[in-house]
Amino acid sequence: MKKIYFVFLVSATFFACKDEKGVPDVSDIKVDIKLQRFDKDFFSIDSNNISAGLDKLNSKNPLLTTIFLQNVLGLDSSSLFPGVKNFLRLSGRLYDTINQVFPNTAAIEKQFKKAFQYIKYYFPEYTLPLIATVAGPVDAMAQSVNGPTPNFLRPGLLGISLQFYLGKNFSVYNDPFFIENVAPQYRSRRFSKEYIIADAMMLVVDDMYPDNSGSLPLIEQMIEKGKQWYLLDKFLPTTPDSIKTGYTQEQLNWCRENEGLIWSELIKNEDLNSINPTVVQTYIGEGPFTQGFSPEYSPGNIGPWIGWQIIKKFVSKNPSLKPEEIMKMNARKILEEAKYKPK
Repeated sequence: MKKIYFVFLVSATFFACKDEKGVPDVSDIKVDIKLQRFDKDFFSIDSNNISAGLDKLNSKNPLLTTIFLQNVLGLDSSSLFPGVKNFLRLSGRLYDTINQVFPNTAAIEKQFKKAFQYIKYYFPEYTLPLIATVAGPVDAMAQSVNGPTPNFLRPGLLGISLQFYLGKNFSVYNDPFFIENVAPQYRSRRFSKEYIIADAMMLVVDDMYPDNSGSLPLIEQMIEKGKQWYLLDKFLPTTPDSIKTGYTQEQLNWCRENEGLIWSELIKNEDLNSINPTVVQTYIGEGPFTQGFSPEYSPGNIGPWIGWQIIKKFVSKNPSLKPEEIMKMNARKILEEAKYKPK
């Protein structure tokens, strides 16, 4: 694909504002938010009495204790006590930093409450999970269909890994080993507390409507991922788009200003029905920029953004459809009816 460089004209200030027209009033929707500081409970264990500490932890939250010990710390019955003791010893300084960044979780709880009110507005039958903060190793993230994620969602439980939200300048994130093996800097720049809710809600979106489009043609994968961004926007209507997409504000502005050119170059230079993994990864996968577009301003995963715009166009033509109807709709049908032709 030939390289193209579009003109960057729009100021960040202009697009910082979000039109809240159509955002429902959810203030009267009752939700019971339960946020547990599992990290505090874990690090209060007396390293000289690991057994008693784990018994207390397990009695309070048996599901999360099992997940944390087995899946996060990677311990089994033979390595349990020495493994926990060693982790407590080695992670003291990390946890000191976590406590400095997160002395309390009041603001996070408030944001989760609002997001869950929107979820209950659109999907009243959805069972809200217990939210628990953990502090684990920084050598690996959890895996999801949308790529590595700091957090994890299990039936009835949403885990928030605070070690991945300490601010982009946290020294560990800039260590060469971390950059090479855990998260490159274009990803770790989002390791800040303002991304917690959006990251967590994306897990909820995928829990409701899993993205099973991996074998579909490129354009259909773009639309399926665009659906997920559309639903995320419904759950976080007042959150900046830069937070929800993970784009920098400059990348977001560039996409908006050059939407028509991006689309025209895509249909001119790529087979949108391709199932070639390399082609799909170019537009779906994260990266510092999208190959063939401006390395200075283009985001790495431009495909989901285009998919989101197609969904918006389709919704504008079908305003009576509910989110659940849109999420279940065939991607090809959406493309045909949207008649997406941005200028």
